[in-house]
Amino acid sequence: MAKELEKYAKPTRAMHWVHLVAFLLLFITGLILFIPGMSLAAQDSVTRLIHRIGAVVFIIAPVIYMLVNWKRTWSGVKKAFVWGSDDIGWLKAAPRYYFLGDEEAMPPQDEMNTGQKLWWLITLVCGVLFVISGAIMWFAKEAAPAELLQWMLFIHDVAFIVAGIMLFVHIYLGVIHPMMKGAWGAIVTGKVSEEYAKSHHGKWFEKVTKG
Repeated sequence: MAKELEKYAKPTRAMHWVHLVAFLLLFITGLILFIPGMSLAAQDSVTRLIHRIGAVVFIIAPVIYMLVNWKRTWSGVKKAFVWGSDDIGWLKAAPRYYFLGDEEAMPPQDEMNTGQKLWWLITLVCGVLFVISGAIMWFAKEAAPAELLQWMLFIHDVAFIVAGIMLFVHIYLGVIHPMMKGAWGAIVTGKVSEEYAKSHHGKWFEKVTKG
C-alpha cells in the first residue's frame, strides 16, 4: 500500500465542506434572483430566506474557524497574497500541464500551489465584497441612498459571477481532471499519496519528509 501524508487536518476539512455547502446555497438562490426569467421562483420569499441563512453560515463558519485556528488562518491568508518566481513559473507552465499533460514543465510547489493560491485569493476578495455589499443591501435597504444600493448590487453581482466561474473551475480541477486524482481524496480523508505530494507539492513534500 502506498504511503500517505496528512495534508488537511479535520478542522480544515470540516470548514471546507461547511463553507462549500453555504456557498452553493448562496449560488443557487442567488442565481434565481440574478436571472430575470427565474425571478418568479423568488416571489414567495423562500429563496430569499434560504439565501440569508446561507449568508449567515458563510460568515459565521470562517469566524469560528479563525478563532480556533488563528495561526493557520493567518498563515493561509499571507500565502494568498505573497507570490514569487515559482508562482510565475506555474502560471506559465499551467496551459501545457493541464491541456497537454506536460508535468516536467511545472516547477515544484509548496503546500498550497499557485492554482490553490489563486482560488483562495479570489475567495477572500469576493468573500469580503459579498459581506460588505450584502450587509448594506440587507440591513440598510431603507436608509441607504438608492445610488449606493445600486452600486452594492453591481459589486455583489460581479463578485457572484467571478466566484461562480472559479467555483466550477475549482470543482473540475479537484474532481474531474485526470492529472488531479489525488485532490479529491485530500479534502475527504485529509491525506495524499507520496507520489501525488511529490508531483503536485514537491517543496512541501521535501519539508515534510525531511522534517
